[in-house]
Parts: sequence; structure tokens; C-alpha cells
Amino acid sequence: SAMSQFASVAGVYGLGLVTVAAVSAFAPLMDAGPRRPRLIAAGLGVLTLGGLFAFGAARLSSAQVVETPTLVRLVQADIPQDYKWSPEAYQAILGRYLELTSRPAEALPDVVIWPEGALPTTANDLFSSPDAQAVAAALQTGQTLLAGLSRAEADPSADTGARYYNSLFALHDEGAAGLRIGPIYDKHRLVPFGEYLPLGDLMSKIGVRSLVHVPADFSAGPAPAPISLANAPSVQPLICYEALYPGFTPATAATRPAWIVNVSNDAWFGKTSGPRQHLNLASYRALETGLPVARATPTGVSAMIDPWGRIVEGKRLDPGQAGIIDVRLPQPAPPTLYGRWGDLGFAILMVIMLT
Repeated sequence: SAMSQFASVAGVYGLGLVTVAAVSAFAPLMDAGPRRPRLIAAGLGVLTLGGLFAFGAARLSSAQVVETPTLVRLVQADIPQDYKWSPEAYQAILGRYLELTSRPAEALPDVVIWPEGALPTTANDLFSSPDAQAVAAALQTGQTLLAGLSRAEADPSADTGARYYNSLFALHDEGAAGLRIGPIYDKHRLVPFGEYLPLGDLMSKIGVRSLVHVPADFSAGPAPAPISLANAPSVQPLICYEALYPGFTPATAATRPAWIVNVSNDAWFGKTSGPRQHLNLASYRALETGLPVARATPTGVSAMIDPWGRIVEGKRLDPGQAGIIDVRLPQPAPPTLYGRWGDLGFAILMVIMLT
């Protein structure tokens, strides 16, 4: 929306602060006392809200999406969460992803994106089985597959002898040579009680771990950083609810990626407003950074979001839909003030309101 565009200046925290302050300015109208100060406060609230709208409208009036040559395919297989973990369903799930990946189109996608936890298996098991060859066969030479998969890494110092990561793999098809495993992004911001148990040792001793069904914790990856792809511009991965947080995407000229990819498993939400809320929150990462966001989920909502936080027309798959989205990657907008300053604008607003 127009009023959301202020996130490009002060981020979501600054936008929230200004919005709450503007709406609160109407509260004195309900109090007793001199009329003039109350009307002045309300008038300032009107001016602030009007200013937010005017700024956003002006920004959107010059917002023109420019397509790049890079063609992206988002895959949404519509796999319900309760079906996904049935052992007998594995081959059917793999087959559905492979069919959608290889589905013919007018142009060959450069990058194919599978969502978080696309397959009910680990990357270790997938790459050591004949299924890896099936994945390679679904791709064509030169294509890159970004696939959300969990992985294990041996570590004698860990209690279980290994560490587990929720990861995004960049797999490049090199023809006869098969798949080459490129950069791997490990999720940095983990979900408490879903991917790890806070105070794990203590919780295990008192029996809480068995109640929350977290037999072993995932490990957090390093701080988010862009990854380079063989046939597409550099990209900042965000896994699942990492897209809810600002500040994970670098904005300096030397490190700024060309786009953001958000892979998520929103099947956990079921038939609720959760998937649409997650989509809305992810769109603010585009607003803050001026970068397009490609979002892939197993059950919706998958979409391409332009650098101004809008869904590219016709490039969205809602819950209950299965299919693919083939879309040209939008060109980034110029760096935003928030991208350059971070939360400095929010801090300045806080100081102004407290003085």
C-alpha cells in the first residue's frame, strides 16, 4: 500500500512508530479540557497520516518494474503436512516436484526454486541415493536448482555425533557431469520449540523435550550473507520466518545482492490466515531493501514480489493450488534510505518523540 512505502525510509519499526503516534494523536479528542490543544493534536495526526500516504503515492507513481533476462521458476507442489511424512508417500512427493521442475514452457528457466523442506528426507540421504540422478534428469544443462533441504554434518563434539541444519542448496546442472553442489545457506534465525529447544539440557532432564517433539536441535548457521549463483545474479536466501526480520540483507554497493529468495514451509499453518500474513510480512523485506523477493512454499502462498512490495501481476499461487510460476526476475530499485542507514531513522524518530 502507499502508506507502507515509508518502510523504505525508516523500516517497519519506524513505520509502526509513526503510525501509532499519528493514530494516538486523536485520543485527546475523547478527553475533557481545552478544545484548541486537542484539535491541534488531532490535526497533527491527520497531517502525519496524510504525509505517509502522499509519500507512498509519490514513490509508487514512479515505480516501474523492469524485467531482467533471468527467468525464475517457483514450484508449489501443494503437499499437505500430514501427508508429507508418510513413508509410503516419498516417491509420489519426489515425482510431483520432478514433474513440476521439468514441465515444458516457452522459455527454459535459469533458476528453479523448491520450498523449505521440500522432500521428507535429508540432503545426505538424497545425494547418496539414485534419486539424485532423478533430480539431475529433471533439470537441463545450465539450470540451477535452489532446494530447501535439511542436512547433517558430522561433529564428534555434539551429543548426537552430528549437527543438523535447515539449509538451502544451490545445485547446478553441468550436463554429463551431473549436479554440482554450489553454495549452501544454513538458516541463522531458528524457531524456538520448532527447530531447537531453549535451555535444551534442562528441558530434556525434566521431560519437556519429549512433549514438544524436538528429538535433536538444529544448529544455527552463520549470519545471513548473499550467495553467488553460476547463471543468475547473487541472491540473499531467507528461510521460513527469517523473512519476518529486517536487517538480514546487506545494502552496501559491494555486498548488495540483486534479489532475495524466501523458501518457507507454511503447510504448518493449515487453513488459517498464517500463509497470507507470512506473505505480507515478507513483502516488507522488498520495501526496505528495494529488492525483489521470490517466495516458494509447498502449499502457498508462493509469489514474486517486486521491489516496492507488490505481487507481480499473475505471479501468485494461493493455498490449495499446485503448479509453477515462471517469471522474469525484476530489476532492483535504487538502494533505499533504510538500506543505507538501517534502523538509524527509527532511532532518530524515537529521540524526537521522547524529547
